[in-house]
Amino acid sequence: MSSYAQFEKGTKYIGTSLTGLNLSYSSGEKFGLGLEAVGGYFFADSWMVKANLDYNHQWMPAPANDVNAVSVGAGARYYFQSNGIFLGAGLQYKHAAANADYLQLPIEVGYCYYLNHYVSVEPAIYFEPCLNKFSDGTRVGLKIGFGFYF
Repeated sequence: MSSYAQFEKGTKYIGTSLTGLNLSYSSGEKFGLGLEAVGGYFFADSWMVKANLDYNHQWMPAPANDVNAVSVGAGARYYFQSNGIFLGAGLQYKHAAANADYLQLPIEVGYCYYLNHYVSVEPAIYFEPCLNKFSDGTRVGLKIGFGFYF
């Protein structure tokens, strides 16, 4: 049981992820790649509340310009102590261009593979449905991150 002490109440979390391989419902986008920073706190065993900041670059086919987007959000994760799988959900605001502001409901499924007692590698699949412009702002993708539990 001591190997899952990372999921106990009072544990703090800092993580970073490389996000990308985005798929979108907009036909004009080619490929996206981003960086995400996450901070969290376990308010109960297996339950973490988190905040995130994300930067994403989306390559567009010519003659359109590439798009840079910044997101800020908050949410929660639930960790299954028996196997390291986690489920997450939240709410985030994304600013992508002058007239492109999105309100998204990100959902993720991931796995924690612990390198040692404090550091983990965390691959995940995410779905970010856009609440105000579904076809333009909805994304599906993969991310891989590192988490530090202390």
